[in-house]
Amino acid sequence: MLEETLETGFAAMGLRADARALGRFRRYYEALEETGRVMNLTAIHGEEAVARLHFLDSCAPLQRYALDGARVIDVGTGAGFPGLPLKLLCPGMELTLLDSLAKRLGFLRALCDELGLTGVETVHGRAEVPGARRERYDFALSRAVARLNLLCELCLPYVRVGGRFLALKGPGADAELAEAGRAVETLGGRVEGVFPYALPGGDDDHRLVVVEKCRPTPRTYPRKFALMKKAPL
Repeated sequence: MLEETLETGFAAMGLRADARALGRFRRYYEALEETGRVMNLTAIHGEEAVARLHFLDSCAPLQRYALDGARVIDVGTGAGFPGLPLKLLCPGMELTLLDSLAKRLGFLRALCDELGLTGVETVHGRAEVPGARRERYDFALSRAVARLNLLCELCLPYVRVGGRFLALKGPGADAELAEAGRAVETLGGRVEGVFPYALPGGDDDHRLVVVEKCRPTPRTYPRKFALMKKAPL
């Protein structure tokens, strides 16, 4: 069922997964189920649900952007979403998976080794400390981590001028965008658009929010996360 759901879903999205990619998605699913018995990775289980709500959803940015050869960072990757499914469909991208929990990154490192993936870096750290990775990436991605005004402060500092921050959001994206206007401007961004997309099964309450990086983010950002939450931009 997983392979059938993926093939049908990717075709509807104008994307294609070859046999090798489908095999890797199968092993990814099995690893999520196996490791999920001893580690909290995802609340979504079952082949069809994981295929639709994790794998297909994560790959939605490929409907608008070709990521082959791009430098991409997944901020707050968790169990690898959206970065790792994108890498399985687009193996030429250079991917950094950033998370604050070492156990999750250990799971992802082991999985990438098993799948024979190259060009994947796992980074254990907090998103609000970009360090040498500041303004290094063509794309920063985030999915289901925080509200958009906080995400902009966490993610835009990683994006080079001319690059983009892509946020995968649900039906509340318009309201979040309205409250994030000041953050986008302050951090050097410009809203390029909010693009609805559908998943197989009639689930169309999804939005890809795209913020273009127009100028460098001031060095005073990002702030400590506690301050972001207390006084969001």
